Amino acid sequence: MAATPHYQIIRRPIITEKGLGVKELHATVVFEVSAKATKTEIKEAVQQIFKVKVADVRTANFPGKMRRRGQNEGYRRDWKKAYVKLAEGEKMIEYADNL
Repeated sequence: MAATPHYQIIRRPIITEKGLGVKELHATVVFEVSAKATKTEIKEAVQQIFKVKVADVRTANFPGKMRRRGQNEGYRRDWKKAYVKLAEGEKMIEYADNL
């Protein structure tokens, strides 16, 4: 089986107050990642895409919420969040510097 491309593992950065707080205090960035991605795959993808060393990866799974619009109802998709702690002395990833 072929390896999943790195850009399919890392979907998008999550930029929230909590995400910016952990960025400043703990050198940690937050991403939405593929629900099937493992911590090792996430670590390798971040290291390859952003050219930084990763010290630790923590993940959290979120089930999709039920949503209604008028008489129609359905569920949002399930998703996964990854907290990626950069190694000591690494430069912060650029997307987070500009905020």
